[in-house]
Amino acid sequence: QVQLVESGGGLAQAGGSLRLSCVVSGMTFSFKVMGWYRQAPGKQRELVAGISRSGSTTYVDAVKGRFTISRDNAKRMVYLQMNSLKSEDTAVYYCNSVTDIATWGQGVQVTVSS
Repeated sequence: QVQLVESGGGLAQAGGSLRLSCVVSGMTFSFKVMGWYRQAPGKQRELVAGISRSGSTTYVDAVKGRFTISRDNAKRMVYLQMNSLKSEDTAVYYCNSVTDIATWGQGVQVTVSS
């Protein structure tokens, strides 16, 4: 049974920072491309950052230069460092495999005030 548990969300002011964490169990984590997704009110869930087993990363243009995704295979964790936050970043954030989507966790709310 795959479990994806996100943490680290909360409130931040515009220009501030947050660090999200995700711990994964029940899958062969170290072999999977992992990603962070977000879903804002009234919008579709979108992939905002991805990271391969070896550490290659990709980002959507909206977060490029501000967000950094990383992973620790030994700890079975993936992180998202979010800097220079904007109100547009307000959303529920989820982690998951990019290619082998598992049951979604509950995600964490990130709210950025203007």
